[in-house]
Amino acid sequence: MKAATIHELKQELSTLSQKELVELCLRLGKFKKENKELLTYLLYEAHDEPGYIISVKKEIDEQFEGMNVSHLYFIKKTLRKILRIISKHVRYTGSKQAEIEWLIYLCKKINEAGIPVQKNTALLNLYNNQVKKIQTAISALHEDLQYDYKKEMQELR
Repeated sequence: MKAATIHELKQELSTLSQKELVELCLRLGKFKKENKELLTYLLYEAHDEPGYIISVKKEIDEQFEGMNVSHLYFIKKTLRKILRIISKHVRYTGSKQAEIEWLIYLCKKINEAGIPVQKNTALLNLYNNQVKKIQTAISALHEDLQYDYKKEMQELR
């Protein structure tokens, strides 16, 4: 089965009644956890983005608290898990500002935790890639916001 394009889907959805749209959304929510999470975000949390950013930061904190620091392998594995969580939430919000907030927060947490990033090439690359992502996202923002976030970036180095 070939998937329809977004344009085709939009046209078809515009012809449906409200009741039919609700049924489709509920059916989508039943199939994948990610669909359900996205619907939850859109219905309950999209109106309060600052609150949502804080809740994701708390989730990051929980991951850091549960991190096994006995070996660099486990640290690397947990950091990748945190990055997957951040990426998922970035897709939900679609906000560059939220992405920057979370990635800067992650980098600060790595520094605060005293993780020896320099001792492991994979960890160093992971960290440097996040810094590059932050810089790329900052360049897409308004000048005033760029200045604020660039100041925060100076603290990371």
